[in-house]
Amino acid sequence: MKKIELEIVALSHSVTQSHNYAVVLGEKEGTRRLPIVIGSFEAQAIAVAMERMTPNRPLTHDLFKNTLETFNVELKEVVINNLLDGIFYARLVCLKDGELIEVDSRTSDALAMAVRFDCPIYSYEFILDAAGVVLEEEGDSPAEDIAPGESATEEPVKKESLDEYSMESLKKLLDEVLAEENYERAAEIRDEINKRKEREG
Repeated sequence: MKKIELEIVALSHSVTQSHNYAVVLGEKEGTRRLPIVIGSFEAQAIAVAMERMTPNRPLTHDLFKNTLETFNVELKEVVINNLLDGIFYARLVCLKDGELIEVDSRTSDALAMAVRFDCPIYSYEFILDAAGVVLEEEGDSPAEDIAPGESATEEPVKKESLDEYSMESLKKLLDEVLAEENYERAAEIRDEINKRKEREG
C-alpha cells in the first residue's frame, strides 16, 4: 500500500468538542487535509516542540525521546495506519541496531514524537478518503490561516496586551510564564520580542 506523506499545517481548538484540540495534517503533494481531535495535553506537547521551546523539566514526550536516544533507538517515521469507529491508529517505526521495530501508539502521541525527532508522517489513501477534507479555495477552513503552533478559538479571547511592556519586562514575563508551563502565552511573548528585534534591525 502506497504511503502518503503528511505535514502538520495547523493546531486549533476543536469546533465539535470543547476542551479538545484538532491537529490538522495536510498532504505534502496535494490539497487534502486530515483533521484529528486530540487532548489539550497532547496539543501542548506538539506546540512546545514546534515552537522549539525548552521546558524547565522534560515533558513526558521529551522523556520518551531522551530514553530512545539513550538506548540508540532512532524514530524513522510515524504512520497513521488505520481508522476504526472514528478512532485513528498509528505506529512508530523505529530503527535499533539495523532492525526496524514498530510500536503501537495513539496518534496524538505519535505526532508529538514526530515533531521532536523531525521525522516524516505518513498515512494511506483509504484513511484520507474516509476522513480527509479537500480545500478548494484558500481560506475555506478556519484552521488554514493559523500558523503551526498557534491555536484558534471559536470565540475571541481577550488577553493582556503586550504593547505596554518594555523589552526587559517582556523577557522577565517570558521567564515567568515558562516557569508556569504556559507555553501558549510564552509563544506570544516570544513572537512579540522577535517582532521588536526585527523592527530595531
